[in-house]
Amino acid sequence: MKWIGRFSGYSADAFRKDLVSGCIVGIVAIPLGMAFAIASGVKPEYGLYTTIIAGILISLLGGSKFQIGGPTGAFIPILLAIVMQYGYENLLIAGFLAGVFLVLMGLLRLGSLIKFIPKPVTIGFTSGIAVIIFSGQIANFLGLEGVERHEYFFYNMKEIFLRISSLNLHSVLIAGICLAALILTPKFLPKVPASLVGIIVSTLAAAWLFPGKVTTIGSAYGPIPAGLPSFAPLELSWDRILLMLQPALIIAMLGSIESLLSAVVADEMTGTRHNSNRELIGQGVANIAAPLFGGIPATGAIARTATNIKNGAASPMSGVIHGIVVLMIVVLFAPYASSIPLASMAPILMVVAWNMSEYKTFFHMLKTRTGDSLILLVTFLLTVFTTLTVAVQAGLALAVILFIKRMSGMLSVDKVLPDHSSSKEKVQAHRVTEERDCPQIGIYTIQGTLFFGASHVLESLEEKLLKDQNLQVVLLRMGRVPFMDTTGESNFTSLVGRLMKRGIIVIISGMRAQPRELLVKTGGYAMIGENRFFDHTGEALNYALENIQYNQCLGCTQYAFRECTGLSSQKSLDNKHIS
Repeated sequence: MKWIGRFSGYSADAFRKDLVSGCIVGIVAIPLGMAFAIASGVKPEYGLYTTIIAGILISLLGGSKFQIGGPTGAFIPILLAIVMQYGYENLLIAGFLAGVFLVLMGLLRLGSLIKFIPKPVTIGFTSGIAVIIFSGQIANFLGLEGVERHEYFFYNMKEIFLRISSLNLHSVLIAGICLAALILTPKFLPKVPASLVGIIVSTLAAAWLFPGKVTTIGSAYGPIPAGLPSFAPLELSWDRILLMLQPALIIAMLGSIESLLSAVVADEMTGTRHNSNRELIGQGVANIAAPLFGGIPATGAIARTATNIKNGAASPMSGVIHGIVVLMIVVLFAPYASSIPLASMAPILMVVAWNMSEYKTFFHMLKTRTGDSLILLVTFLLTVFTTLTVAVQAGLALAVILFIKRMSGMLSVDKVLPDHSSSKEKVQAHRVTEERDCPQIGIYTIQGTLFFGASHVLESLEEKLLKDQNLQVVLLRMGRVPFMDTTGESNFTSLVGRLMKRGIIVIISGMRAQPRELLVKTGGYAMIGENRFFDHTGEALNYALENIQYNQCLGCTQYAFRECTGLSSQKSLDNKHIS
């Protein structure tokens, strides 16, 4: 049967592929959904509800053909902080508002802007989040009792140190069994979900070997209800909306970055191309709907998306099937999940943290010892020791500052003269020497972007030019200035204005379209004079030579130009009728 739209040309063979991949990803998503929910400070079933609702909607409405959506590790520190500060009910409101922001971002076609976030910032906060996730599972791995969760890393580490005496060797053993399964399963059973094997084996071991000796999901959070998630309208009020605006923006920002990064990974694996704006809209709708059923914020999951592709997914239907599989398992087998030890969930999250840490890229970027290394380190440390909001803001601010510094360093101004040894007599900086330099004509090549961060370059040029008492004409070669902003234009016209006020003639050659259009709009073009703009340096130089004081050429031995030989003789001056 032929389907229209995104399923145009869909066939029975494609459905079989989607069914296989959807079932596998659904099985993988169950332990992860519960683990992410628990780590985020909410009940495990809320992670499953998110997997069902958001997973189905992201696949149906998103812009990536193979994207799998649901709760992810990247959200854990943010969601935990929101739950601790504002409570679960307000987390739902923050997730709902984040969905609205994501839809607006997609409608405003802001999807492409996410690509402009510097890589050191994304690697920095991703690695920082990985450290927070990993460290947050130490207490469950060791089976510590009475551990209180805190918003900041330092206090959580202090809590573990204070409670280390309550270490439970049974929990350590169960966690070790699960960790071993996670490591060995991919080597010996590569097609079997390692997290599922780890959960089952360690849960059975705990039930048979140490009944009642380790904390389980049921003993910590109560039994997981078997049934469909129920619809519950949010209690929205203006005060609550205002309260949760900032957390919602943070969720939306991270969700957009994570989902589009996942979509890019899918594109690289399949050779397809996603629609970033449609993806944001799909993510937004999913996050609007999930809180209405108790779900937490969701985004594209890179690992599950990759698993979906590797298992032969043919269309978004695999993502829909993955959500349905989770729903069926929740309805049929949810009560059994209550017996899963928390010590079994800890290694799963630790492995997730290790995989998302991008440690190879992190250390490679750190070894370069460049400005990017500093951005990476600052973002990473602030993510771990403060909050993601502070880290990203600081990382972006530092990236902007270093970018401005680099761009300003790329702007150069060189004094040049024609090279008579070349056939085309191109102007070259090395031709300017103490023995060869025209006292009356200054030719300068400006190269780079004239913007607000490069004003010091023009100020230095102006200071140099105004000191020269013999200067009659300044030729500015602008062919290598691709862009000029309003600050650069203001500095440029100020330079020209002060030179003109001193009686120095300013002529310009090779100016590109954008700087010229800006000068026309601001009036700088008219101030300088249309007749002072030339397309080529040769034309501008001829004009310059017509506007010098020829009597000052008498006896000059600089010979900067071919014309200097004749101009320096008395006969030439007589021919020019110079008194």
